[in-house]
Amino acid sequence: MARTLEHDLPLSPRQSQLGGIAQTYDWQWQGQALTVTYETVGEGEPVLLLPAFSTVSNRAELKDLAAGLASQFQITALDWPGFGESDRLPLDYGPALYTQFLQDFVTATFETPIAIVAAGHAAGYALNLAVHHPTIGSKLVLVAPTWRGPLAVMGAPPTVRSGVKELVRTPLLGQALYSLNTHPAFLKWMYRRHVFVDEQRLTPDYIQQRHESTQQPGGRYAPAAFVTGGLDPMPSRETCLQSIESITCPVMVVVAEQAPPASKAEMEAMVALPKVQSTCLPGTLGQAEEYGDAVAETIRPFLASVTL
Repeated sequence: MARTLEHDLPLSPRQSQLGGIAQTYDWQWQGQALTVTYETVGEGEPVLLLPAFSTVSNRAELKDLAAGLASQFQITALDWPGFGESDRLPLDYGPALYTQFLQDFVTATFETPIAIVAAGHAAGYALNLAVHHPTIGSKLVLVAPTWRGPLAVMGAPPTVRSGVKELVRTPLLGQALYSLNTHPAFLKWMYRRHVFVDEQRLTPDYIQQRHESTQQPGGRYAPAAFVTGGLDPMPSRETCLQSIESITCPVMVVVAEQAPPASKAEMEAMVALPKVQSTCLPGTLGQAEEYGDAVAETIRPFLASVTL
């Protein structure tokens, strides 16, 4: 079960996004102190939900998924460092930071092995955790998993991607570029292009909420790293597949039917592995949010199954 840490008392002023208890976890990275927000809801065996990385990444995206599982499990969902209600310091965000953070958070927060449900880019970090710390995870569910950032998928060379990331980090021009990339009209275009299938969900209120979530102080640093491939947890498809084959816990992959061709090809390569249980559901890269109810219903038996 998840345990309450001394530094979580009294409860932080963070707002509940899942109908549970919002708390904070204090973490150190290279001498910098960060406060990370997470939320727990439900009772039962512990399940950790990891939201997909994106410009608008936050645990609120997992509300329906959490609700669909909370009647049977104790659900914990977090905001990654640099996103959501967690601190957004001007750090050089990269795989080493998130790999270490996830290991430290899980070790500090849970007393027993946990099931992990990871969406999108978070899948690679969940896999790395399972590979290097096999006693931590009991089961692993990857929902519309990806491992390459948008500019990498588009074929931009590393030098160009690195240059764009550094440009966005600059004080004036960087903030201007980030403002354009998070303008409500651009966010709606992005959602229509490869995040949601049902455009009716993209109401003005919804887009405004997503826009507001990006406008926190320091909000541009981690998203810039993600977009340019700086948060890619795996160097290649082969590494990703080797990681899945090497872990000892059961693995399930949920393929998004309407995912972009390049991303869907990665998902299909994963489900071709003999040890992977799989299912295919409607949705694209935002499947964990848009079809959270269906994902919860589908993965619930897998999470409840007894591991031999």
